[in-house]
Amino acid sequence: MRKEVLTWLGREFLFLSAEAKPQANATEETREIFQRFQNELQQTGLSLDNTVRTRLWGKDRESRDQANEERFRTLTGKARSVSSSYYSPSHFASEACVALDLLAVRPSRAGMEKFLKEYDPPLVPLRYLIYDKVVFLSGVTAILPTIEDQLANILPRISGSLSDAGSSWERVAKVSFYLHRNESLDRLRAIFKETVKADIPQTECAFVDGYSNPGKLIEIEVTATL
Repeated sequence: MRKEVLTWLGREFLFLSAEAKPQANATEETREIFQRFQNELQQTGLSLDNTVRTRLWGKDRESRDQANEERFRTLTGKARSVSSSYYSPSHFASEACVALDLLAVRPSRAGMEKFLKEYDPPLVPLRYLIYDKVVFLSGVTAILPTIEDQLANILPRISGSLSDAGSSWERVAKVSFYLHRNESLDRLRAIFKETVKADIPQTECAFVDGYSNPGKLIEIEVTATL
């Protein structure tokens, strides 16, 4: 398991990342990872209730789908978080079929609660959450013919969510792109630069083989401040 304690945006974050110990199926593997994550969080005085973002990896789409169902069953109530999910065989170094990344926040004062914003109508992922004046958006995707079409749909929706949360592109701290490996990173960068005029302090891009549904070519996660 990878474990990092980060100081970012004036707050303390705990980042956990692990592949499952191989089990009979993806459901059991997901359950096993969350148990390890819970143990690690407790050692630092946190719990799954402090989770703000999870990123799920499957070795194939079927594993992703099964693992996502278990994640939804596990992260309920105060543990609900924004989310994204992918499948990518090259992500794995073991025989496991599920891996997870989890980001948790140590709030700056006791008693702080998450504000959870659903889609209308509600979907499995949250639209966004606000915790300790930081805005976390779930991964945003679209099913349209080209990467240009998808970005033309996704980026205005992100703008709308940021505005609804009381933030903006000018207050975005990080943008994470999860791009289909057959698509061009240079083209993505060019379109993003043409569309978003704000100076984003940090961007990152990873390449994946697929998403929750066929036809998706990119998923974008955003973190901003109020």
